[in-house]
Amino acid sequence: MRLQFCPLFSGSSGNALYVGTDRTKILIDAGLSGAKITAELAQIGVSPQELSAILVTHEHADHISGVGVLSRRYRLPVYASLGTWAAMSGKLGAIDAACRVSFEAGEDFSLGDLDVRSFSTPHDAADPVSYTVSAGGAKVAVATDIGAVRESWLREVEGADVLLLEANHDVDTLKAGRYPYELKRRILGNRGHLSNDEAGKAAAELVQRGVRSIVLGHLSGENNFPELAMASVSCVLNEAGLRPGRDVMLSVARRDGRSELFLVGEGDDAHAVG
Repeated sequence: MRLQFCPLFSGSSGNALYVGTDRTKILIDAGLSGAKITAELAQIGVSPQELSAILVTHEHADHISGVGVLSRRYRLPVYASLGTWAAMSGKLGAIDAACRVSFEAGEDFSLGDLDVRSFSTPHDAADPVSYTVSAGGAKVAVATDIGAVRESWLREVEGADVLLLEANHDVDTLKAGRYPYELKRRILGNRGHLSNDEAGKAAAELVQRGVRSIVLGHLSGENNFPELAMASVSCVLNEAGLRPGRDVMLSVARRDGRSELFLVGEGDDAHAVG
């Protein structure tokens, strides 16, 4: 069994991630239009009719704007924490009661042959969570929309074969930029978003804990760009005696379309297939 992972979109303007096996396929977040998500799924040979569920991390628009239409059109169950459901119910349109699945943060559940673990994250939302997904001994993890590096979530994602890790902004670019002061303060706060340097520190720690491939994601379109995120995180890794390409595979997710499709499992290292 191979576990498949592909960021379809990852950025401040919208997020949707695909995780699946030959038997069970899911989305984590759907923060763009149903049409855009459907088009990117088609690029990896997946139809939305094949999906088993949408897992939601939190209620912000860049994570839920396509949830309602996809759920209604394909009768997809939507999984979200209790607090997230309370915060987003009025933002999705009508969702069939049978498709509303709630859980408490920290709860585990299964979808087909996928084992899902939810865990709380430090972010300025009602009840934010992120997820690890495992199948056949392989594990993928998501750690975005996180305001601070904390042991609580590092412990959850350690040992992942592939990790999507937030590298939202460059601190100097953000401070010098045109965002209002209150928005800058929110982003820089401990319930905001991880900077490139913070992502590098988390990456260095997690490589020591067995993470083998890291995809930097949720980049700001205003305060970051892929080359800067890659260089900043690589610098921190090098300072820790870790070399990208040798000790960890490092890449950057696209904001405006699908990134690599990773295949994980059956004794192989995670590898991208295009």
